[in-house]
This record gives sequence, C-alpha cells and structure tokens, in this order.
Amino acid sequence: MLKVGLTGGIGAGKSEVSRLLVECGAVLIDADRIAREVVAPGTPGLAAVVETFGEGVLTPDGSLDRPRLGSIVFADPEKLAALNAIVHPLVGARSRGLENTAAEDSVVIHDVPLLTENGLAPVYDLVVVVDAAPETQLDRLVRLRGMTEQDARARMAAQATREKRLEIADIVIDNDVPLEDLRRRVRDVWADLTHRAHASPERSEHSQE
Repeated sequence: MLKVGLTGGIGAGKSEVSRLLVECGAVLIDADRIAREVVAPGTPGLAAVVETFGEGVLTPDGSLDRPRLGSIVFADPEKLAALNAIVHPLVGARSRGLENTAAEDSVVIHDVPLLTENGLAPVYDLVVVVDAAPETQLDRLVRLRGMTEQDARARMAAQATREKRLEIADIVIDNDVPLEDLRRRVRDVWADLTHRAHASPERSEHSQE
C-alpha cells in the first residue's frame, strides 16, 4: 500500500485532482467529507462544537451551519484552533479505520486540506501538492463558489502559504492549466504512484516534479 497525502490551498482545484485520481484507480479518503460526518446531528463532535461556539452555529433543523461557523473561525486564529482541536482527532481516527479496509496493493489518496498546517507530511509515503496562483484561487472562490472577496481572502489567509505547501511537496501538480492538460498531468502522476507502490514501501526521495 502506498499512502499519499494530497493537499493544496482552497480554490487550487484539489477536489478535481482527487476525482481524476479515483478515475485512475486510487482509493480516496476525503478528510473534508469525514469532517462533515463527524459533526453530523447527534454526534459527539457536533455536541462539542456547540459547547465551544454556542447554539448560534446551528441551523433551525439542528445541523451545523457551516457558513456561519466558517465566518467565525476563519477571522480568528484562536477560534480556528479550538475547532481544529475538536474535529481533527475525530477525522484522524475515522481515516485510519478506512485505510485499514483498503487492499494491500492499493494507492490510497488522503485528501487533506490542512496537511501542511498540521505538520502531517511525515504520516504519508509521499505528498502531492495541487498548486495554483493566489489570484487563481481567489477568482475560483468568488466566481465559482459564490464567496465574497473578503471571506475568500480570510480563508486563504488562514491556510499555510503557497511556499510552505511547496516545501513539503514530493510531487507538484500545476492547476493553472486547462482541464485537458490537468488530466494528462494526473495520468502521469498516477503512473508514477503505481510504480512507486510496486517498487518500494519506503518513502520516496523528496523531489518536486
């Protein structure tokens, strides 16, 4: 099994890359999806979030109001850290459980938005970073996700810098390109990953490709 950490700044297009890798045959463990599951109604995770941030972060039906919570934590590093302290251990435990069910010869892609921020690179056999220019990220967040420019900039600022992400990258996927170019790049990366999976269980040498 090759355990790959996939990360990138918000709006860089990491979800598209993970989707393309799944098309190639990867096993995907999506930290964002798991993060939603562990704070679903009735979970201990949601109870802990409400205890910390108050019932104002709930919608009328009792589920988590993610935009409301996001507007609170992404403007305050201490509050963001408090939320992460609740959610990240739950996500980690669930991710390990899913990984243990994958076949021994799988390439397992851990899609982790905050991999850099949480110092998780050593957990994986190698790290793939999806990279895009900050102006590209901002445009996608405002134009495609409907964020205000202020909210988009706040979320970008709450993450690691582009330089910090690239420092931990074993493989870089440039997503400032047309979709067909991205598809070709992902196919090349997949060929590399499957080669590594069958060549050696050891972590590859650090090389940005």
